[in-house]
Amino acid sequence: MFIRWKYVIAAAIAAPFIGLFVAWSGVFGIGASSGHWAITDWFLHWSMRNSTRTAALGTEVPPLDNPEMLPLGAGHYAQACAMCHGSPAQGRPAVVFGMLPVPPDLKDDIPTWTDAELFQIVQHGVRFTGMPAWPVQTRPDEVWAMVAFLRAMPSMDAERYRQLSGVHADNGGADDGRLTCASCHDENRLNGRSLIPSLAGQSEAYLRESLIAYAQGNRASGVMATAIHGMDATETGEFAAYFAQQPRRPAVPEEGNPRGADIAAGRVLAMTGRPEDRIPACLSCHEKPDGNPLYPSLVGQSVPYLSRQLHLFREGERGGTRFSHLMARAAHELTDADIENLSAYFASGMPQQ
Repeated sequence: MFIRWKYVIAAAIAAPFIGLFVAWSGVFGIGASSGHWAITDWFLHWSMRNSTRTAALGTEVPPLDNPEMLPLGAGHYAQACAMCHGSPAQGRPAVVFGMLPVPPDLKDDIPTWTDAELFQIVQHGVRFTGMPAWPVQTRPDEVWAMVAFLRAMPSMDAERYRQLSGVHADNGGADDGRLTCASCHDENRLNGRSLIPSLAGQSEAYLRESLIAYAQGNRASGVMATAIHGMDATETGEFAAYFAQQPRRPAVPEEGNPRGADIAAGRVLAMTGRPEDRIPACLSCHEKPDGNPLYPSLVGQSVPYLSRQLHLFREGERGGTRFSHLMARAAHELTDADIENLSAYFASGMPQQ
């Protein structure tokens, strides 16, 4: 049968207008209660899997066997994810079964994805669902911690989940979803390898201004952006005052010290800097009894935490108090070895001057 091109062209021109008319008429239902047609549901999931697979190509997966990644991921999961996906301590709430699509039970879903694909989903979210992107796009280290937690979660029991996340249980033993700042930052939960910082003994001024920086987006952290959402000025002040009064856990020499780190070299750099590279002495600002209260104390923080922050400063990704630009400038010429040496030195205990 011969088809005239003018009819094809006319149909192509008319199709968008017909689609607009159908949308304008309101006859096309968008209610979640009716669900999708089976072919629509299949097509959306098929497209999503193909898109995620392609986006994950070339993604370099770091080692995910560090147990300290789990508390960081678990705390965020308890606050931002369990409300839809449930947790090892409590199933999905009834309300989510009215969503379209229904958030999946992750213990069954996670094994079907690779680590690189999970990273893409957590980092960028999924369109046409309730799955949001990570709150900031400049902290892949946090996203990988979440991937490590997700990979471990299917085999995790309720007690292990509560232990990692710090979530509180009600009198019946069920997860009631309550999290506090201490759920992550309590000194008893931290060690020399923790990715979560110790806040005990920091000045109120530094803690308060750091929280403001998180709230205003001047200091990037998807975990903290979620944790402080809705916190008002009074709560910020109470938080700062509470942790400023807490005694810090004594540093354990060599705990968490990376292989090859030279504490003696870190001490020299901290005390004298490296003038030829315009690197000032760290101790000209930090650890001074009468110093600026907006300069944090570094002694006793873990090596991984200090190293991560110095890398962020060097890469221009770390903000904070009104003096953070000074650290960005100071860290610009630090080598990887410098960063590990300095981290090991400050983590080892009180500086020997």
